[in-house]
Amino acid sequence: MGATPGPAVTAGPGPRRLVGSLAITQTVGYGVLYYAFSVILGPMSTDLGISHTTAAGALTTAVLVAGLLSIPVGRRLDARGGHALMTTGSVVGSVAVLGWSQVHNALQLYVVFVFVGVASAMVLYEPAFAVVVAATDPQRRARALLGITLVAGFASSIFIPLTGQLVDRIDWRPALVVLAIALAALTIPLHAIGLRRTAAAPHHDRHLRRSTWVLRDPAFWLLAATFVLHGAALAVIAVHLVQYLITLGHPAVVAARLAGLLGLLSVTGRVVTTLSTRWLPMTTIVGLILVGQGAAMSLLPVVGRHLLGAIACLVLFGLGFGVASIATPAILLQRYGATGYGTIAGTLAAPILIAKATAPLGGALLAAALGYRTLVLLVAAACALAGLLLLAVQRIPVIRR
Repeated sequence: MGATPGPAVTAGPGPRRLVGSLAITQTVGYGVLYYAFSVILGPMSTDLGISHTTAAGALTTAVLVAGLLSIPVGRRLDARGGHALMTTGSVVGSVAVLGWSQVHNALQLYVVFVFVGVASAMVLYEPAFAVVVAATDPQRRARALLGITLVAGFASSIFIPLTGQLVDRIDWRPALVVLAIALAALTIPLHAIGLRRTAAAPHHDRHLRRSTWVLRDPAFWLLAATFVLHGAALAVIAVHLVQYLITLGHPAVVAARLAGLLGLLSVTGRVVTTLSTRWLPMTTIVGLILVGQGAAMSLLPVVGRHLLGAIACLVLFGLGFGVASIATPAILLQRYGATGYGTIAGTLAAPILIAKATAPLGGALLAAALGYRTLVLLVAAACALAGLLLLAVQRIPVIRR
């Protein structure tokens, strides 16, 4: 099952400089553009006089915009590389966060978050991975991608408490000004300097035709279904897990700490997944992990009332919490090669991001109608089905053009 070899890598920044630059910018980018929102939400909603639901819709808007832009951004990456695009995205993101600090009503908030979504599409994982694929040797890609995601996996652990401290000391508007300055100071120069001389793949037109051709591969649609189901399930859990643990009888503080296990374990899961590729294909490893996540969630309603039972379920579930970020580029490269990677990855990311944006609201409606227990069991079924679909992908031979 060989894929067409990727294009020759052009001279560019050394792997360490590239990985170091992107590891920092991904950590700061996710921390400011995504994770800080959960801390700002409460005081901002009170100050603006809007409900938490209305305010939370702004972040949903940003994720939807990022999903809609993922395909054109992917094509741009294949055509011209990531240097100018990611540098520009850092500028847009910094200005957007600064604008966020000045909003006074819901309309202004939503307008600002359209630009947050634009920036996210230009600077977060998908474009960063495309740059790595285009600028590194095939033998170094897996290690480079792992290095970036390992560091960025701590974005929530760093920026949620940091934002909380800023809000507590100087209020939410000045806190956002500080975060905007940090985003600009760290990501603009690192993208401008660290990605200098990273280039687009040669023969872009031919690569674009190939990236369009993969849509005829049934395995591509199985991959899309896999990661849409899994992404939606994780988005539901990220938003609703604390409340479900409270309904199981755990105090709010304990529930929050248990939910915090997921972020820490996601880093462990990425390491375990990467090391396991020495013995098994990536699709097999991740498929089994997703099935394991389904089993863990199905047991949570049964044993989750006990602290040890909840911990056991969340440890098993948490090991798969971050595997998609490392598995997706590896599986796409293994099956399709580096040719047209930006467009292929962007096409796959579009429905996944849309599912992640809309799933929490759908989960809230299901929880209100059917209860949290049913919602958690549906999440378990989605994870298990995603794992089975991924295991089926490796049985489909690569279609040669």
